[in-house]
Amino acid sequence: MFETTLAGSLPKPGWLAETDKLWPQWRAQGEELIQAKKDATLLWLKTQEDAGLDIVGDGEQARQHFVHGFLEAVEGIDFVNKVKMGIRNNRYEAMVPQVVGPLRLKGRVHALEAQLARAHTRKKLKFTLPGPMTIVDTVADRYYGEGEEGRIKMAFAFAELLNQEALALQADGVDIIQFDEPAFNVYLEDAADWGVKALERAAQGLTCTTAVHICYGYGIQANIDWKQSLGHEWRQYEKIFPALAKSQIQQVSLECYHSHVPMSLMALLEGKDVMVGVIDVASETVETPEQVAETIGQALQFVPKHRLFPCTNCGMAPMPREVAEAKLRALVEGAAIARARHGSS
Repeated sequence: MFETTLAGSLPKPGWLAETDKLWPQWRAQGEELIQAKKDATLLWLKTQEDAGLDIVGDGEQARQHFVHGFLEAVEGIDFVNKVKMGIRNNRYEAMVPQVVGPLRLKGRVHALEAQLARAHTRKKLKFTLPGPMTIVDTVADRYYGEGEEGRIKMAFAFAELLNQEALALQADGVDIIQFDEPAFNVYLEDAADWGVKALERAAQGLTCTTAVHICYGYGIQANIDWKQSLGHEWRQYEKIFPALAKSQIQQVSLECYHSHVPMSLMALLEGKDVMVGVIDVASETVETPEQVAETIGQALQFVPKHRLFPCTNCGMAPMPREVAEAKLRALVEGAAIARARHGSS
């Protein structure tokens, strides 16, 4: 009960990449960089185990960014001539690659870190991939055509590639494959209309546990400012949760602690496992175990005990390393308090 996990990313050590950044530059190149990525993956795997997490991940140490880390292995994408583009409905600008031709995987994308992690832990292993709608929102299209039709066509093309890599990750021994779809909280009608369908295409044929992560973004200033504009109640989940409840996706990861999301919206996910965000990634203040336990207790009004997985609100990539480590410990200690408090039937 209350198996602990994290949304995905963890801070990169200073010897691997720039720190406290969402789009960090690598410190090395070639074989030296590959070895540094391996070392960082093992470091964070050990750190998660030492903290006591039940479900661990690679910390996304081998990827510069959660979307572009996948796209770098895709043919038909021009990374040389990046363009500045507003993403997440123009919430902030980013330099993004351009889709210039038919999409095709060059080969395996995440075999290095997935196989390394699987060989070095006996814990349940979760691996994250960007969702198709979020990828579409993080590239400039010069091939599939303007308008909704082009976006949908491109999303399903990416979904096929994601599915190829997901099936290979499953063969690597990954227990849970999670697709990250922050775009679901932005393009609400589209997410319910075709976004979930594209997500299911990405997960087609998987027999391991499937999950989707939907949050209000990393703890960067653009996201913090956006949240302040959303009013007293954040009800974006109300649009997408019913469609996800009908889908084949088994787990949903959501933002909860220090947000204005009404907890009652979790009831819309009946029949699904819910990864409840009990750790705020937009603040460097470390939660107390008691605060974590209280959030879990509140969520139990709407989520059955056996379906509740305490988690971080989002990834912690831009966060100071020591803060992330302390937050992981608080997550585990808080879940232990909740387990003792709510364990009796």
